[in-house]
Amino acid sequence: MDTRRQPIGLAFLLLSLALAFTGGRVLADDPALAAAELEKAIHLEPNLDDGRKVYLLCAVCHQPEGWGSTDGDYPQIAGQHASVIIKQLADIRARNRDNPTMFPFTLLDHLNLQQIADVSAYIARFPMDPENGVGPGDDLKHGERLYVKYCAECHGDQGQGVAKDHMPLIQGQHYAYLVRQFEWIRDGKRRNADPEMVKQIQSFTDRDVSAVMDYTSRLRPPPERLAEPGFRNPDFPDFWRPQIPAVASDDGQ
Repeated sequence: MDTRRQPIGLAFLLLSLALAFTGGRVLADDPALAAAELEKAIHLEPNLDDGRKVYLLCAVCHQPEGWGSTDGDYPQIAGQHASVIIKQLADIRARNRDNPTMFPFTLLDHLNLQQIADVSAYIARFPMDPENGVGPGDDLKHGERLYVKYCAECHGDQGQGVAKDHMPLIQGQHYAYLVRQFEWIRDGKRRNADPEMVKQIQSFTDRDVSAVMDYTSRLRPPPERLAEPGFRNPDFPDFWRPQIPAVASDDGQ
């Protein structure tokens, strides 16, 4: 079966059947043990072709290009460090991070450690959305001051993250998603958040959050990490996508 040509409905059907036949079992009954087993995936040699097959389920929400949605309902995962994707899957699966949408996908018996390594490496190679969602742009100086003081030390001066420390790449992320996650971390809803970060941002006002996340959303990935205008993931040529306006050529046609 060529997974590159399967429609969205079939992806949901595959998920439903898998849950029905497996009973939604996790790798282990002990959440700590499940997280430890998933951590091993970081050291496995990934198979990108197998990662493509697994990504069919991810594409339903994150889109074939991994760009998510600019309204922030789904994050951009394209170009994210593989170690970060593995870490987040581990936390969701071990119930260290509450995510009702993602949780069923992490329960599949056939989503083994190798497949997690495969799909994470596959996603990490995606070119990123050159037009991610950004904020209002009216308080960027304040946002920059906050970013330099509180964020740059861990996430990098350009939001590039640190793969070996599972520190997320946040450059080019959608503003609305950044705001929601930041507020959840501040308010204790992201249980897998770094305790030091939680402590540092307790005093952030709504203005602070909006300004610093607006600034963060405008941190640009290097040009070589960005997709060309009109890019489509060639592995999923017939997958449904939202309508995107055509890009004019240099001669105006």
